[in-house]
Amino acid sequence: MKTFEEKVGPFSDLKVAYASRSDYELKKMYWLFRILNNNRIVHLGANLTDWAIQLGLPIKWLMKKTMFGHFCGGETITDCEKNVKNLAQFQVKSILDYSLEGKGTEASYNETLEEILKTIQISGVDANIPFAAIKITGLGDYNILTKTQEGEILDKEEQAAFEKIKERLDMLCKAAYSQGTKILIDAEDSWYQNTLDELVYEAMEKYNREKCVVFNTFQMYRHDMLARLKAAYQEAQDKGYYLGAKLVRGAYMEKERERANKLNYESPIQPDKFSTDRDYDLALKFCVERIDQLELFSGSHNEKSNHYLSQLIELHGLDRNDERIYFAQLFGMSDNITFSLAKNGFNVVKYIPYGPVEKVIPYLIRRAEENTSVAGQSSRELQLIQKEIKRRKQD
Repeated sequence: MKTFEEKVGPFSDLKVAYASRSDYELKKMYWLFRILNNNRIVHLGANLTDWAIQLGLPIKWLMKKTMFGHFCGGETITDCEKNVKNLAQFQVKSILDYSLEGKGTEASYNETLEEILKTIQISGVDANIPFAAIKITGLGDYNILTKTQEGEILDKEEQAAFEKIKERLDMLCKAAYSQGTKILIDAEDSWYQNTLDELVYEAMEKYNREKCVVFNTFQMYRHDMLARLKAAYQEAQDKGYYLGAKLVRGAYMEKERERANKLNYESPIQPDKFSTDRDYDLALKFCVERIDQLELFSGSHNEKSNHYLSQLIELHGLDRNDERIYFAQLFGMSDNITFSLAKNGFNVVKYIPYGPVEKVIPYLIRRAEENTSVAGQSSRELQLIQKEIKRRKQD
C-alpha cells in the first residue's frame, strides 16, 4: 500500500487544494498574494493602516475586501458559520479564534472571557469545531505576568489582578472540560512565558486527569523548547495527567532578538532555521512515540514537517484519523497542505480568526509581515494559485 507521501507527492494536487475556491476567489487571492510578496508594499501598508485606524478613517470596507476578507472568518461567530460549513464539506474542521489584542482594562478582559466562553459552548456541540483557543494576555495585563516571572513583589492591586487572570483561565478550562471539548493556550513572549506555563500546567493537572482537555503551546524556534517539552511530559507523568502539546515554530522571533540585544541577555531564539526545523521534527517524533500519554496538535505550514508527521502516524500503526493527533494551518494559507491531508483521512483544522475589523488589525499586520518574512511563504502561495488558475483554463 502506498504511503500518503508516495500517493500525493509534495502536496501538489491543486485540484484538491483549491476545490473550495471559486474562480473569482482565486483571482482575489492572486492579487492579494502578489501584494504580500512585496516587502515594501507590506510595510508601507501596515504603517498606513495603523495610521488610518488611529485617525478613525473609514477603511473597514477596504479591509473586508482584502486582508480581513481573506484571513478572517468575519466579525462575529455568526459570520464564521458559512466558512465552517464550507470547510466541513471537505472534511476540514475549524477553530474559532477571537483575535483581539487586550486593551488593558478589566472590562476588555471580561469581554474577551465572555466571547471565548461562547466559542467553547459552540465547540462542545459542533463536531466540526473540536477546539477552542485562548491567548492569556487577552485575560489580563502582561506587565503583571512579567513582574511575576522576574520575581518582583506585586502590590495589593496587582496581586488582585493576577488572581483575576487565574480565575478567568480556570473558568475557560472548566467550561471546556464540562462541554467535552478541548482548549489550546497560545504561547507568548519569553519574558512572561514561564508564568503562563505555570498557570497552564496547573490547569492540566486539574482537568487532564481523565482525558486531554488543556493544551500548552511549544514554540520550537526557541533553542530550549525541545528540552522544555520533554520536561513538561515528565512532569505530567509524575503527577498523573495527560500532556496536551501544541507545536508551532513561533511568531515573535524579531521581537525576541531585539529585546535580548537591547537588554544584553542571551537570545532564546535558535541560531538558524535548520535548528528550528530539526527540533520541530524531533518534537513530533517524541510526541508520537508517547501518544498513549499525550495528545498532539501540530500547527505548521511546513510541507516537510506535515509529511513527516503523516509518516510517523503510519510507521506507528496509528489510524490516520486518530483523535489524539491533529494537523492545523491558518485560514487563508497553505490550502494545498490542509485539503490534501483532509482528503487522505487525517484530522486537520483551520484556525479561523474573527472579531471587529478595526480591532483585528494587529493580527492582520502580523499575518502580512509573516508572509514576507517566512522564507518563500507568499511566493509559494502565489505560485500555487497561478498554477491552479492556469489548470482551470486548460480544463
